[in-house]
Amino acid sequence: MAKEQIQALNALDVAKTQWYHFTTIIIAGMDFFTDAYDLFCISLVTKLLGRVYYHVDGAAKPGTLPPNVAAAVNGVAFCGTLSGQLFFGWLGDKLGRKKVYGITLMLMTICSIGSGLSFGHSAKSVMATLCFFRFWLGFGIGGDYPLSATIMSEYSNKKTRGAFIAAVFAMQGFGILAGGMFAIMISVAFKNWFDAPPYEVDPVGSTVAQADYIWRIIVMVGALPAALTYYWRMKMPETARYTALVAKNTEKAAADMSKVLQIEIQAEPKKEETEAKSFGLFSKDQNLFQKDIFSAIGWIPPAKTMNAIEEVYMIARAQTLIALCSTVPGYWFTVALINKIGRFAIQLMGFFFMTVFMFALANPYEHWTKKDNRIGFIVMYSLTFFFANFGPNATTFVVPAEIFPARFRSTCHGISSAAGKLGAIVGAFGFLYLAQNKTRAKQMQVTLQAAVNFALMMSQMEWVLEIILVTFPNVAEAILANGMFCHYDRRRISQLCEKAGLFIRALQVNPGNAPLVVGQLLDDECPEDFIKGLILSVRSLLRSSL
Repeated sequence: MAKEQIQALNALDVAKTQWYHFTTIIIAGMDFFTDAYDLFCISLVTKLLGRVYYHVDGAAKPGTLPPNVAAAVNGVAFCGTLSGQLFFGWLGDKLGRKKVYGITLMLMTICSIGSGLSFGHSAKSVMATLCFFRFWLGFGIGGDYPLSATIMSEYSNKKTRGAFIAAVFAMQGFGILAGGMFAIMISVAFKNWFDAPPYEVDPVGSTVAQADYIWRIIVMVGALPAALTYYWRMKMPETARYTALVAKNTEKAAADMSKVLQIEIQAEPKKEETEAKSFGLFSKDQNLFQKDIFSAIGWIPPAKTMNAIEEVYMIARAQTLIALCSTVPGYWFTVALINKIGRFAIQLMGFFFMTVFMFALANPYEHWTKKDNRIGFIVMYSLTFFFANFGPNATTFVVPAEIFPARFRSTCHGISSAAGKLGAIVGAFGFLYLAQNKTRAKQMQVTLQAAVNFALMMSQMEWVLEIILVTFPNVAEAILANGMFCHYDRRRISQLCEKAGLFIRALQVNPGNAPLVVGQLLDDECPEDFIKGLILSVRSLLRSSL
């Protein structure tokens, strides 16, 4: 039966904006409110975790999470989200939106509580438990992306569909805002109850024992909106588009929409479906992290001048201001204008201005670290977030919910969402070392570990290693130290190592190239002691190559 002949779907398409539209926005939007709170609240307490579990006696600065632990704590939820987007997106087309939606909400509720109850007698066990629960929390959150978008799309009328889907997504801004505001309230309350001196005055006393409760309370509160949403979501009927087009039950679709729209809809008699050919998803017939930036520019005072609770407050205040002034307005500009200027225009404009402001912030970065220029930095940094949300962040959520057929709409939206989340994973793991202090060699070695772990997974592809050698030679140094170069064209890798200045690695990969390397060093007027040390360090390799 052709789609236009199904009265329940036609009634949805032409329906005037009614109360049930706003009810659906609130119910589906509360999921995104919860998603944003759960995903971003961890950044508010990461430094507190370092103070509580990684304090070093006699250190000049408060304890911080080791780079690999920081990458895991911040990034593991994104890994879970990507997996959940793919799995629950597929499952939503198989079992229906309503059933799968309930599963994701229960998973989020349980794992939010589990994250706050992370147990163990050592820092390692607490962090491991926290990462375990945050992965599965992300897994549940991942399901919300395709399901919430699909549900809103399938309940909307044609005229306002884009704005309604964007409004659901815009609830993320309120979730980020709520996380920051709640962290402010909790930190202020604990500061009044358990006052403590700054770290530079009393390193041990600056982190009171009760500070361990702060991060646990903040992450567990995310369970509350998820649990409340579960009740209201289960009262909503399955979407008519799924029931009629996928489950092939036009009678039930008509009955459900009669209740929702409060009008009488007649169900069509069953017919043989000969009007349209149905294709599968892959058919050949088808043609279809902020807290560190705030510290770097001096917006947040040095850690040693604050106690643990004060630091949570300062980070939460900064992120809340950014959300209030840029993130939230960006979402709602999209809601207001998406049906007037179109998806393509908003996305193109967002990418353009994000590029402009990122270049403006990156190129003269030292300029922005000066005290007199901090306000300018914050303004442009905020504008970057504004145009991300009044741009591709919102439009790439709306468009997949509109363009795909109902029978695999949830699956395809999950794939689209997962592609975006992959970028977040690369950011969390692959480039963590860029935010670390590079002035101490020992710290550099530790700092690189997270990036190395990510790069090692990719390094079986020669072109990836070449990019790393050219762009990030210090990461390449660590990769090559693991003997990974044995998989590649030794001559090519040796040449790349020479260009990157990794002369020892160049000779290890291709010892026979020693005369050319030494000649180049002599041409560059390299000190003789360095050249001698280089030859001695690879002497055994040179002998074996002769």
